[in-house]
Amino acid sequence: MIIVGPLLVITGIGFLCWLLFTLAVFALPFFVGLTTGIWAFHTGAGVLGCIAVGLGAAGATFGIGQLALAYVPWTWLRMLIVVLYVAPATVAGYSATHGIALIAMPAPIWQTIFAVVGAIAASIAAFVRITGKTAPGPAG
Repeated sequence: MIIVGPLLVITGIGFLCWLLFTLAVFALPFFVGLTTGIWAFHTGAGVLGCIAVGLGAAGATFGIGQLALAYVPWTWLRMLIVVLYVAPATVAGYSATHGIALIAMPAPIWQTIFAVVGAIAASIAAFVRITGKTAPGPAG
């Protein structure tokens, strides 16, 4: 048990990090879907209504972002759209890494250092995944 426990903890942390980097692209659609779903629930839509509204808003946010990246001709506007999608991924990466660091180490300065490194890594992963999903811009 003494050997299996730490291995399971390391495996769990590795899985959470993989999940974070894989889903970092969807941080903005998730936040939009969650916010609109909660809003719909509080306006009386019910449980199924708020789930439908949240899923629709999240899907629309992701689809509109991808269409905007595919059809906007100006580089500065495309970069602004990418930053709009990467910023929530940075916040999510910081929060998730800080939560993992709280479990793993007692020193607050090292928790913050690892959280910042995790935020940077999540930002880079989201940037690469978002820019890799779009079609190349028009030639010339």
